[in-house]
Amino acid sequence: MLEVKRLNYDSWQTIYFQRFSVIFTDLVFAYGTWECCTYLLKSSLRKSSKWGSQWASPSAVLALLLLGNAGLLMVDHIHFQYNGFLFGILLISLSRMLQDQYLASSFWFALLLNLKHIFLYVSPVYFVYLLRNCCYPKRHPGVPFKHWFLQSSRQLAKLSLIVGLVFLVSFGPFIAMGELKQVLSRLFPFKRGLSHAYWAPNFWALYNVADKAAFILGKKVGYFEDRNYTAAMTGGLVQEYEHSVLPAIQPRTTFIFVFLSILPALLKLFMAPKNPLHFVRCLVLCAFGSFMFGWHVHEKAVLLMIVPLSLLAVVWKREAEVYLLLASVGHYSLFPLLFTAFEIPLKALLLLMHSIYTYVSLSNLFHIPRKLSMVPFLSRVESLYLMGLLPLFLYENVFHNVMGFNKKYPFLPLMMTSSYCAIGITYCWLKYYWHFVTMSEVIHKRKAY
Repeated sequence: MLEVKRLNYDSWQTIYFQRFSVIFTDLVFAYGTWECCTYLLKSSLRKSSKWGSQWASPSAVLALLLLGNAGLLMVDHIHFQYNGFLFGILLISLSRMLQDQYLASSFWFALLLNLKHIFLYVSPVYFVYLLRNCCYPKRHPGVPFKHWFLQSSRQLAKLSLIVGLVFLVSFGPFIAMGELKQVLSRLFPFKRGLSHAYWAPNFWALYNVADKAAFILGKKVGYFEDRNYTAAMTGGLVQEYEHSVLPAIQPRTTFIFVFLSILPALLKLFMAPKNPLHFVRCLVLCAFGSFMFGWHVHEKAVLLMIVPLSLLAVVWKREAEVYLLLASVGHYSLFPLLFTAFEIPLKALLLLMHSIYTYVSLSNLFHIPRKLSMVPFLSRVESLYLMGLLPLFLYENVFHNVMGFNKKYPFLPLMMTSSYCAIGITYCWLKYYWHFVTMSEVIHKRKAY
């Protein structure tokens, strides 16, 4: 089936194996979706008027939002990866946490971390929530401190044993062979540069654009006449590079930015014990922070926010507002992964179908009136921004080549997609962060609207 070659190898046997293995492992994603939908049906959340409907209830809408997720279909079934399998395990872990099954949730998340270390982005949420609720919960009046401490220590020992055994099975053979350092160097390749070959639509994409714009402007006014400049950032290569005008960014700088961006959310989570819904919200915000400020972030990491936010979007109106904009822009930001002529209509159709279903189903769920001048849930400005994706798509796939810019400025469409989507994703992050830190515990713990 396989001949090991460095470039341009394919065979029908390999393609069949890849495609069918993705379809088969998606059963795990389907099971995780079913677990989350079952939680919604059995939970004590306030029921909406649509709760008993077969196809319009929150659980039914959630199932279709997840199973028909346009980003997963593009990344897994066209681009070829196994993200659905991984997100299925994440959903299983989330469903266990929502049911206060802390040890089971920890096992599934530890397994997930060893399958794909990108989920390390959200591990601080698990650490804080488990420490506060599983290991050292609030001591009730009348309970002796010694008894509380011993019980908490036993819980900590159980949790440590479960997580430790998972990691031991995964890393044990490499430790025995003395190859742990080699494994870690491949897990954290800091020499690949700040941004991926296609810039993920985050803060650093806007930073790169600002640096390039400042250099071009400075060169026009004669400020950079003697400076040599190479288009390393826009060369489409995975490598380290220096910015031309703005300060160079080091890995430790991105670590500090990520830590500061998630700290307020973690503090609020710590101060809100026994609220698993806040756990999901904080998980989304930690994924946001890591995506916005992380080192060498991949574009597909946007799914780390979209998938778990789906669970909240079908029950809470404010979260539905953020989800609608984030899902549309985030899924569009994955378009550069599919660049052949055959794939262009496919990706456009996938996004269009998912977006239409999302807007119609959620607007029906929350009884939102529809206006021709605005997208449901969104303000006029948000609607105009979202509609801007259409001329952007037309320029990238039609006018850029027609105008003859494809040879002189080959990276321009990618840069435009990244920077335009970065604006929308940054807005969603700020809007959702403000929603989380200002929400009232009494109002939002049970209320559907």
